[in-house]
Amino acid sequence: MAISAGIAAWHLPFGTIADPWFAEPTATEVAGYTRCGDSAIWTGHYLAAESYRYAVTRTPESLDAVRRGIDGLWLLVEVTGQNRLARCAVPADSPWAEGILSEERHHGAFDGTVNGARYRWIGNTSRDQYTGVFFGLSVAWDRVDDPAVRLTVADLVTRLLWRLRDDDWNVRMPDGRIVTTFAQRPDQQLALLAIGRQVNPGQFAGHYRNARFWSSGATAAPIAVDVADDHSSYFKFNLDMLSMFALLRYEDESYYRWSYERAYDLLRRTVDDHGNAHFQAIDRAIRGPDAVRDESTRELLDQWLTRGRRDFAVDLRDEFDSCRHQDRACSAIPVPRRVPTDFLWQRSPFLLYGGGSGRIEGAGIDYILPYWMSRFHGVL
Repeated sequence: MAISAGIAAWHLPFGTIADPWFAEPTATEVAGYTRCGDSAIWTGHYLAAESYRYAVTRTPESLDAVRRGIDGLWLLVEVTGQNRLARCAVPADSPWAEGILSEERHHGAFDGTVNGARYRWIGNTSRDQYTGVFFGLSVAWDRVDDPAVRLTVADLVTRLLWRLRDDDWNVRMPDGRIVTTFAQRPDQQLALLAIGRQVNPGQFAGHYRNARFWSSGATAAPIAVDVADDHSSYFKFNLDMLSMFALLRYEDESYYRWSYERAYDLLRRTVDDHGNAHFQAIDRAIRGPDAVRDESTRELLDQWLTRGRRDFAVDLRDEFDSCRHQDRACSAIPVPRRVPTDFLWQRSPFLLYGGGSGRIEGAGIDYILPYWMSRFHGVL
C-alpha cells in the first residue's frame, strides 16, 4: 500500500510512470524526472498491478489507481493524434520538460494537443512499449468490472490494433519513418490479436482465427532464438512471457494451445531457475499451483523488500565468478544483491555490475505486480 501511495505521489508527474531524480543521493526534494522513454511499458505494468489489486480488495482506492493507469495510457495514444503510441508525453510548459526532452532526444519528439493543452511526446516507440501497454489493458479488462474502465480499454485496444494492422504490423512515426516492426514476431502479433478478440470480438475474432491458422505453428521459432542467450538483452524474456500470458489464457482450442504450450515450455525451461518472481507469478496464472515454485515466489518477494529503491552502483566481480561474459555470473545472483534498475525482473539476474549514482528512485512496480498477482492466484 505504501508503494502504491508513493507511485501516485512521486512517479506519475504527467499521468504516466516516470522516476524522480534527486540532486544528491541523500536528498528528498525532486530535481527532475527521468526514464520517461519507458513510460508506456511501465504504465501498462502499473495498470496490471492495480487491476489485480482491485480484483483482490475491491476498494475505492484501488479503482482510483486503475483509472489513473487507464487515463495515462489514453493520454499516450490521444497525444499522437493518429492512434499511435507515444513513449511518454510531457506538458510543453512543464518545468521538467527541458530535461526530459534532452535525455530522450535520440528518440525524437513531436507536438501534440490534448483537451486544449500542448504536449511534447517522445517517439521511436518500440515493441516492448506496445507489449506492456496491451498487457496492462488486457488485465484491466479481465479483472476490473467497472463499465467505464472496460469501455476505455476496448477503445484503446481497438485504436492501437487497427493502426498496427493498417501499417502492416510496422510502427510508424508521423513523419513516415518505420521505427520497429512486429512482422518477424508471429507470437507477438497473435498475442495482440488475442487481446483484441477478447475485448472487441466483433472486429478482431476473424483476424485472430486467420492469423492463428497460418502462424500458430511458428510461435516457438523466435523464442528459440531468444533463449539461445539467457543474459544479453534480458528484457526480451519479459516480452515473451507477456505474449505467452495472453495466448495461453485466451486460447481454448487444444491444437493451437498445444503450439503455444510448446513455445512456452521452451521459454519457461530457460528462465525457471532465474529467481524471477514476476515470471513465476505469470507461470502460476498459466499453469496453476506448484508448491516448490510458489514457496520460491514468496521468498523472492520477501527478499525484494530488503532492497533499496535508489540506483546506487553495484560491482560484484570480486564476489562472484563470471561465465561466458565479463559481466555475467555463473548462476543467478541473490535478489538482495542484484544491480538496481527500474523493473528488477526484466534485468539479467546474472549481471555483475551496473547502477548509477544513487540519485534515481525506482517506482516499485516490480514488487506490487507479482505481489497482487500472487494474492489473486492464492500464492499469498
